[in-house]
Amino acid sequence: MRRRAPAHRRPEAIAAYCMVAVPMLIFLLLNIGTFLYAAYISVWNWNIRSGPVDFVGLRNFERILGDPIFQIAIRNSIYYTVVWVPLTMAVGLFLAVVVNQKIRGQTFFRASFYFPAIASSAAITTLWIFLVAPDGFFNEVRGALGLNPLFQLFGFGPHQNWIGDRRTALNSVIVLNAWTTSGTFMLFYLASLQAISREVYEAAAIDGANAWQAFWRITFPLLRPAHFFVATVGMIGGLQLFDQAYIAGSPNGDPVNALMTIVLYLYNALFVQIRPGYAAAVGIVLFVIMFGATLVQRRLFGGTPAS
Repeated sequence: MRRRAPAHRRPEAIAAYCMVAVPMLIFLLLNIGTFLYAAYISVWNWNIRSGPVDFVGLRNFERILGDPIFQIAIRNSIYYTVVWVPLTMAVGLFLAVVVNQKIRGQTFFRASFYFPAIASSAAITTLWIFLVAPDGFFNEVRGALGLNPLFQLFGFGPHQNWIGDRRTALNSVIVLNAWTTSGTFMLFYLASLQAISREVYEAAAIDGANAWQAFWRITFPLLRPAHFFVATVGMIGGLQLFDQAYIAGSPNGDPVNALMTIVLYLYNALFVQIRPGYAAAVGIVLFVIMFGATLVQRRLFGGTPAS
């Protein structure tokens, strides 16, 4: 039979449950509650001052899915996520493997690689715009190195505007965010790397495994839970791309909607067009996309690592 807690311990248990209940209630209110409220708003023609005006049912969702600009936003967000997440995971894993070695200045390199992740996103994006401007640092360096003929083969002149060209705007943001976020992914991978026993690598070395074989057959499979976590966090962040797109491309997602994302589209619907019901429907669609993508990643990475 289940033992009851001693009488003198019951007040402590009640106090502990009360302290746990407070943050749980806040979580339910701010997360589950706001989602349900957004779902309620999404089926109305909502006035920001007077509240519901007309019940429109699923018409907001029909308008969203039929809007060509929203279709561009979905395409841009998915392309950004599909390219940026694997790229940043690869860079983060590489940095984690490097700083996990016994090298001099290990702490310095860890801090240096992580520093861009804690810097102001707005400041870094503004700096990046100047670096990739037509007369910016990047074009000057490739000119000094004699790489202009190679870039011209792909249609990029010596004064290419990497952010202002619809062909390269989104890819420029991908490179920017791969640099700024790889430090965060590095920390996630580093924590998992340090949990792997050194005895496994010693046994592999005795069996004649080289460094690459040890990484590919031991390290990489044992990092499967870390892959799932990093991929999920990256996917959620990628689909919510907003600040860099807003700063680099204005609220319109310029040039020619090349930087229009789902969250930027939602921002325009709420703060520019003042359509709360429509914006809430956009948020629900975004949630469905993220939830579905998370389930897919769970199927790909969520199992236990191979023994």
